[in-house]
Amino acid sequence: MAPSAMSRGKDNWIASLSEAQPVPYWLEDPGKPAPEPALTTAETCDLLVVGGGYSGLWTALNAKERDPGRDVVLLEGREVGWAASGRNGGFCAASLTHGLPNGLTRWPGEIHKLEELGRRNLDGIEAAIARYGIDCDFERTGEIDVATETYQAWELKDWHRELEEKGLADGIDFLDADAVRAEVDSPTFQAGLWDRRGVAMLHPAKLAWGLKRACLRLGVRVYEHTPALTLKNYGAGMAVRTPYGAVRARKVALGTNIFPSLVRRVRSYTVPVYDYALMTEPLTDGQLAAVGWHNRQGLGDSANQFHYFRLSADNRVLWGGYDAVYPYGGRVRAEYDDRPETYAKLAGHFFTCFPQLEGVRFTHAWGGAIDTCSRFSAFFGTAHQGRVAYAAGYTGLGVGATRFGADVMLDLLDGERTERTELEMVRKKPLPFPPEPFAWTGIALTKWSLARADAHGGRRNLWLRTMDRLGLGFDS
Repeated sequence: MAPSAMSRGKDNWIASLSEAQPVPYWLEDPGKPAPEPALTTAETCDLLVVGGGYSGLWTALNAKERDPGRDVVLLEGREVGWAASGRNGGFCAASLTHGLPNGLTRWPGEIHKLEELGRRNLDGIEAAIARYGIDCDFERTGEIDVATETYQAWELKDWHRELEEKGLADGIDFLDADAVRAEVDSPTFQAGLWDRRGVAMLHPAKLAWGLKRACLRLGVRVYEHTPALTLKNYGAGMAVRTPYGAVRARKVALGTNIFPSLVRRVRSYTVPVYDYALMTEPLTDGQLAAVGWHNRQGLGDSANQFHYFRLSADNRVLWGGYDAVYPYGGRVRAEYDDRPETYAKLAGHFFTCFPQLEGVRFTHAWGGAIDTCSRFSAFFGTAHQGRVAYAAGYTGLGVGATRFGADVMLDLLDGERTERTELEMVRKKPLPFPPEPFAWTGIALTKWSLARADAHGGRRNLWLRTMDRLGLGFDS
């Protein structure tokens, strides 16, 4: 592209953001329910669930399904689904390990069991959505990992061959350049791996709101605008103080994820990473025909700094990822949710991927924190002599994996030995992050190294190879 044409293209990319609202598209849905009242009294219950995102909602719902007579209370500091659960990309994956590469590297002896449990978990989500009549635009269309560089195409082909050899390729097809572009047409696509059944697309906020309604229907008492302030032993149970009241409970499940855990020792295991996304206006029939996408799969590219993108029910394109911003000190602040420099970068990448959509405008641009840990998939544990359970560290795959994590927490609280609690993934924790300034320095160096690898044929430098040997490497 000539310099003048590139300049015109950049101006057009920036202009496409002129009317974008800095709020999550999903949370503006007119079907958003009114919040439940805040807790203003003293409560007692069998199980207290802290957190009104997917982790807490699934825990409360599954607890009542296991034992309808169990008295369950759920506390949410703001409104159900307002944070990561309501503003993510809406990819509901079967994977419990942040993808097969990560799982196979870390738990090779358990990977078949983990994949089986992940498939059953996704089936369970689909069944629950049908059972409770949750209208969340659920589409089990799968996901395509696409290669946009020649070396990535070769890696995808080699990876598919390895999956076949290990008996892990069921339902996963390798697509060459012509085949992948027949599915979704971008001049940048050189190959793809289509996981046909392992991922569903959905409206993330509607899922959270539907789970809330299902919990209420089963008798869970939900209190919104009720942050949990302290957690202390109280006789044979636990006590949680809130701004206007308190709850005494026999058992407590913590689904607070990126927000500071009420179990202080857990805090060093997670850090916040800010992720950003754009949403286009609805595509016209002609624009949609120009890109194909008849099978409506989710997509993600194969770079370390990757994009994820999908169609909404009304044929908007969600385009997110690439930048992953860690704020010094791990602070979670509302002002970090809006990052225009990242929006401009994402817009440029979008039109590079889909030049045939030039002229499409973005209506929404937003960001927010997700929690990650050093092994890039969830970890679990108990505290206070087994009366408190927690799950955290989902690293962007919480739409599906939080239901599995809910069952793990309930197993641990009930003192049950199950196929879930016997997993090494459940029994062992990741390495904690070091204090500042070491955490920021290490994360910054890792990000720089990953970007460098993307620019140099995927070659991992000494730092990344060392992280790999220590079990801290990120393998997309």
